[in-house]
Amino acid sequence: MPVWDDLVGQGRVQTQLAAAAVDADALVTAVQSGTVPPSSSKMTHAWLFTGPPGSGRSTAARAFAAALQCTSPDRALGGEPGCGFCDGCHTTVIGTHADVEIVRTDQLSIGVKDTRALVRRAQLSPAVGRWQVIVLEDADRLTEGAGNVLLKAVEEPAPRTVWLLCAPSLEDVLPTIRSRCRHLTLRTPPVSAVAEVLVRRDGIEPSVAQAAARATQGHIGRARRLATDEAARSRRATVLRMPLRVDDVGGCLKAAQELVDAAAEDAKQVAEEVDTKETEELRAALGAGAGTGGRMPRGTAGVMKELEDRQKRRRTRTQRDSLDLALTDLTGFYRDVLALQFGSSLAIANEEIRQDLDRIARESGPERTLRRIEAIFACRQALDRNVAPLLAVEAMTMSLRAG
Repeated sequence: MPVWDDLVGQGRVQTQLAAAAVDADALVTAVQSGTVPPSSSKMTHAWLFTGPPGSGRSTAARAFAAALQCTSPDRALGGEPGCGFCDGCHTTVIGTHADVEIVRTDQLSIGVKDTRALVRRAQLSPAVGRWQVIVLEDADRLTEGAGNVLLKAVEEPAPRTVWLLCAPSLEDVLPTIRSRCRHLTLRTPPVSAVAEVLVRRDGIEPSVAQAAARATQGHIGRARRLATDEAARSRRATVLRMPLRVDDVGGCLKAAQELVDAAAEDAKQVAEEVDTKETEELRAALGAGAGTGGRMPRGTAGVMKELEDRQKRRRTRTQRDSLDLALTDLTGFYRDVLALQFGSSLAIANEEIRQDLDRIARESGPERTLRRIEAIFACRQALDRNVAPLLAVEAMTMSLRAG
């Protein structure tokens, strides 16, 4: 299966990347054989993938990385890069290729220290592959200092190094960096395309796949999780009941507390799965093994404190991501209400709760619905500014009540 098959509803982007991969292959072949490389190559050293959440930015970057490392024997017969079955493609897709560094963060930001390590890696020549590829899935989380460190590497790249940056929009990346990248914009995939790939690749029942794709409005990752995770469906159902529970002040405060508690529980589950393992591995590496009574050697307190701080930042990020997901579902609820109020032919995302949508649509006007959507956006902005989650969500639920 070609690596491009995972790109859902991105035909134009796929065509551009496939052409660039062919040119990249010709470029490396020319260098290795000592001939003159093509003068009109579509290949460049830095790419920026942007698009809304769920559009498949990181999937596109990984597919391109795999095509750059493709070593299929069919190539000698005219086959194009990105076969999907050779060692180069397979190891890149699963994340084990020696010359492909895939960077994603579970922290709130990517700092200077981590970025410098990437820049040092980018200066190396490929060990086994055709290119040295750095995939930065969260380029929008670079701090200003980290962005300036990355800029130097993008300005003066090593001969066979490729940077693949992913961000929601151009504005999320420093102007000096984006001006040195080739820009590709991905779109939200059609609901039908997402449902089809869930059936084909994940073996999900067509009716379940269609419902999940419609509910998430084409967000591939969320649709897969919704179709396969009963807990995710339960949490989403709870969020969609919130507009029906804000008739009084007590209901607003209770709904806000439950939403924040659910997000905190998600963060706690991630911590239980990861933090204990990380801590034990570090303790063992630092020498707190058998025969020491579990005591840490001298001079290691700072290292342990650094790990604890990193784990705390990860819990904060997880809680924010969980809240953001809930706010996205809530926005979808009021988007459906607005569509009903205007008599739009737009497909309803939450068809399973059509009666509740009709009731809210009848009891209020489009102006109140728009104000409620604005209240959700205001809550998101407050969370981005580090407002205490409970205060931000309480203010939102009170605004939902007032309309």
